[in-house]
Parts: sequence; structure tokens; C-alpha cells
Amino acid sequence: MICAALEAMPVSPSPAFPFVISFELVLLFAGCLLLWRHGLSRAGRARTQASAAAMPAWDITLPGFMLFLWLIICGGLLGQSGVAQLCKTSAMDATRGLLVNGGAFHGGMLLGVLFFNLLIARKTTRSGSTLSLGRKLKSGATALLIALPVLTVVGLAWQFLLSSCGVTLEEQDLIAIFANTESPFLLTLMILLAVLVAPLTEELIFRAGIFRYVRTRIPRWAALLVPALLFAALHANLASFVPLAALGMIFALAYERTGSIAVPIIAHGLFNLNTIILILSGVGL
Repeated sequence: MICAALEAMPVSPSPAFPFVISFELVLLFAGCLLLWRHGLSRAGRARTQASAAAMPAWDITLPGFMLFLWLIICGGLLGQSGVAQLCKTSAMDATRGLLVNGGAFHGGMLLGVLFFNLLIARKTTRSGSTLSLGRKLKSGATALLIALPVLTVVGLAWQFLLSSCGVTLEEQDLIAIFANTESPFLLTLMILLAVLVAPLTEELIFRAGIFRYVRTRIPRWAALLVPALLFAALHANLASFVPLAALGMIFALAYERTGSIAVPIIAHGLFNLNTIILILSGVGL
């Protein structure tokens, strides 16, 4: 599974290192301004509450929702089991094996979502958003910028807490691969998986699926928190668990505010791309 990792191994800085740092500082400053405007100010909170009230409930039964989850789980497991046989019969190194397994897992889950959407719940899974492509791109970029200062603070606090408790922090395996791979072909495939496939799959599952179902059936704070915790747990990395949970809640709020699942998908892809740029430039995350 590929998503933004907030704990990466240090690599040798590239010539673009100072420019990347300067650009990131600009993004953080812009994110602070947008966070105040859209989240912390009185007007921003009022707009968030109004959009939450306006977003319609997902008209689906509990058995239908359980079927949605079952198809996702089965799709992911079948995808992994299928490539497991391929890995056994071919001379595939660890890097390629990890990439193939991750792609198969996400691809299988995505097929499960598409099967449910196209053949079972075609009417109930449409968001009904009327945002133009330009608005979706702008809203996705805004969500990304808002996430950056939040995750910076949350990530530092979480790392401090873990370090104080004597917990050794380890980066995700794919982060190490991004930092050390020398194959342009493999790097291109990993970037495509991180920026396109993983955001599409994970947002359809956690925001358009789980969050949309629970948001009108349990208290709103729990509806924001539970899918975010599941999203973070999927990545199986303690160092990034709390920051990823915070990221999941931000994506849910962006989805709720705009009514378009394309917005968190875009924000998710941009966030992963930003993380990849930091890793490749030698910035220790």
C-alpha cells in the first residue's frame, strides 16, 4: 500500500534540495492561511457545518454495505493470491515483488468497488456533484495545502510521543524503495501506483464508501474518526499511523464540503506526489 509516509529514511540531498525546501515552506504558509479561512475562522466553520447538513445520506441497507466491504476484501485478497503464484514461478527480486503485490492488492480492491458500483448499486453510489473540473482541481489543491501544516504539527507531536516512550520508528518498505531504486521503469510504475491507483482505490473505499455510509448513522465525530483510523491501519506503520488518521479526516471533510469524491482523490494524489518529491530530493520526512 502506498500513501504519504511521514517517516522516511534519510537519503543524499539532490541539487534541488534547497529549492524543494523553499517551495515546501511556501506551501506550508499558504496552507496555514487556508486552514484559518476554511477551518478555523467563524465563517469557515459555518460553511463546513452547512455543507455537512446539505450532503445527502447514502441510501443503502446494512446488507448492501456489508456486501460492499466483502467485495473489496475479496478483491484485494484474490489479487494478491493471484500474483503470489506469479512471484513463486518467476525470478522476481524483492523490490519488484513488493510493487507487484501492492499493485495487485489495490487493483483487486478497485475491481471490487467497480463491480459493486456498476452491477449492484449503480444509482446509490453517484455523488451528484455539479462541480466543474476546474473547481475540483482547485478544491483538491486546497485540501492538500490545508493538510500540510496540520500533518506537520501532528507528525512532530506523534514522533515526539513515540520517541519519549522508547518506540523505534521504522519507515514503510515502499519509502525505502523510492529512496534507493535506480531503475527508471520501476520508479515510474511506483509513482503511477502512488499518485493514481492508490488514491482512487482508497478514497472510493474509505471516503465514498465507509465514511459516506456511517456519517448519517453514528455521531459525526465518530464518522470522521473511524474510517480515518481504518485508513491509517491499512498502511501498517506505527510511525505514520496518527498523521495518516488526521489526513483521512481532512479528506473526509473535503469530500463532505464539496460533495465530490474527485476532490479527496485529487488531494490524495497530490499529497503522495509531494511526498515522493521530498523523498527523491533527499528531504528526511
